[in-house]
Amino acid sequence: MSNCCAPVPETSVPSGKRPCPLCGGAGVGVTLQTLLHHLARPWERQGMSQQHYFCDTPDCEVAYFTDGDVTIRKQELRTVVGIKETAPAALLCYCFGVSRADAAADPAARDFVVQQTRAGLCACTTRNPSGRCCLKDIPAPTAHSHD
Repeated sequence: MSNCCAPVPETSVPSGKRPCPLCGGAGVGVTLQTLLHHLARPWERQGMSQQHYFCDTPDCEVAYFTDGDVTIRKQELRTVVGIKETAPAALLCYCFGVSRADAAADPAARDFVVQQTRAGLCACTTRNPSGRCCLKDIPAPTAHSHD
């Protein structure tokens, strides 16, 4: 099984970053495969051959956009974009179902994701709406001081 968190070949992902037409945040390129896995009713969409970018700005309604400023809002997806939601149940790891609450309550959840990713058992390129490794979205455990 291949390592999904290895860099995707440059020919399939738009290079560089583009500003989101709504918030101005830096959008990163995604593959058509990633986009198709998250769109609701992708067969009804026009212009799917355009380069698409993912906006990860938490308070922005845009999930994907093109160089031509065509936007796809998070409500147009079949996937809830966890980094754009504050609910405890929002997913941070789509491969193994780790929610914001899971990550906060149990450091072993992040450790598990790290182990599975190293073993090449993740599927971030299709399961994560960003098309990138989920690990960056799961906070590292913080050290607690004992008074």
